[in-house]
Amino acid sequence: MTAALALACMTMLAACASTPSAMPNVRYDLGVAPAIDQSANSTPATTPPVKVLAVSAPRNLETDDFVYRLSYVDAQRTGNYSNSHWTMPPAQLLTQRLRDSLSARGPVLTGADPVRAALLEVELTRFEQVFDAPERSHGLVAVRATLTQQGRVVAQRSFSTEASAPTGDAAGGARALAAASDEMISQLSAWLDKQPLTAAAQ
Repeated sequence: MTAALALACMTMLAACASTPSAMPNVRYDLGVAPAIDQSANSTPATTPPVKVLAVSAPRNLETDDFVYRLSYVDAQRTGNYSNSHWTMPPAQLLTQRLRDSLSARGPVLTGADPVRAALLEVELTRFEQVFDAPERSHGLVAVRATLTQQGRVVAQRSFSTEASAPTGDAAGGARALAAASDEMISQLSAWLDKQPLTAAAQ
């Protein structure tokens, strides 16, 4: 009886160890940025520099939590993966990606740089994996961009991009959010190119 009970306990422990809750934590970033065609920018030397501030975000996106939304159950219901996280808060991941990508069109400065230049502020409003069905989801990224120069608002626009997830899990969601982020940055860059910016001054 004692041996049988011990064997049963060992079996239960082995089963628990293989459940998702016992899996090691996995951390994701946005992966390698897509290659940028420098030849597409015909006048890089004459493009005015832009100060790109760190992307801001609401409190719920200031952590490394990997957020998902079960829209097929309740559009207002969200949750976090217990064993999957970002390597840093999404706003920080986007800051790096945005600065790296915009540097292909011209000089990119930070807010600490003393040079007077146009100022780009980006606020992240949504960064989540949205489930439309148990095995079907997409990554959703939404931001609001504000461009100012010499204390005046030059332009402001909201961007919202989506990308389908190849799998219905955190790994698929990470790939979808990376693709949606790159599409958002591409659209923002094209919008920025159309703005009437002047050269920086000391």
